[in-house]
Amino acid sequence: MTQWSAIAQAISKATGTRFEVRSNRAVGGGCINTAAVLGDGSQSYFVKLNATERLDMFEAEAAGLEALAEPGAIRVPQPLCTGCAGGQSFLVMELLDLGGRLDGVRAGRQLAELHLATAKTFGWQRDNTIGSTPQRNTRTTDWVRFWRDHRLGRQLEIAAANGYGGRLQTSGERLMAQLDVLIGHEPAASILHGDLWGGNIGSTRDGEPVIFDPAVYHGDRETDIAMTELFGGFGGDFYAAYREAWPLDAGYATRRILYNLYHVLNHLNLFGGGYLSQSQGMIERLLAETR
Repeated sequence: MTQWSAIAQAISKATGTRFEVRSNRAVGGGCINTAAVLGDGSQSYFVKLNATERLDMFEAEAAGLEALAEPGAIRVPQPLCTGCAGGQSFLVMELLDLGGRLDGVRAGRQLAELHLATAKTFGWQRDNTIGSTPQRNTRTTDWVRFWRDHRLGRQLEIAAANGYGGRLQTSGERLMAQLDVLIGHEPAASILHGDLWGGNIGSTRDGEPVIFDPAVYHGDRETDIAMTELFGGFGGDFYAAYREAWPLDAGYATRRILYNLYHVLNHLNLFGGGYLSQSQGMIERLLAETR
């Protein structure tokens, strides 16, 4: 049985409708995966592919999409099935036509509605990945502890293992000791997309916002908002609509740097030393806030 036949069989089982691959078109899969659109003439599906040892990553992504869909606040692609075929792992999901222009007002309101879905603890039911980096989601009732142990601390550990020691580690240790001051509030444990940059949001042709490629956990909703500002791509109408629905707490400007440091350190660990100076600069700015 070929890879595509095995995936078609998995789709048939998941949907209860026979599916045979009659078209196979390669599409962009991001920095980590390859991807294809499979069709049978009447139905089409989006398929992500990676090495077999990445199956757990796809299973976590499918679970994350289901968690984001549960509140009914904002559209996400429906995951259908995961598995291994032809020496690769795969994730099959609903194919959405994302050729529309993003309605920032609608997206901002819907993201705020999503964040209103909260849990009693920070973290999540399982670990997952941020990019290809393992992301620990051990549950805790203490947000500062969660961010120290499972976010910043973990990225600094990986950076040290990758050879980024010296100033990054010494200033990083000083920063870790000041997290309670820098965070400075007690957030609700909102359901988060977790990796909400401009490349992970789109719009259907009829203007419905869609989020995808998540790194889901429960945490401070401001981490999602901060991520939208890291690389740009979200207009002022998006932020105005979000703040109208649920205003941000005082101190967000500082927390934005702190929360985005996690992603910049992750880029350092994934893509190399081009992010070292930016990481160190962000740490120094945060430490200056505590003097």
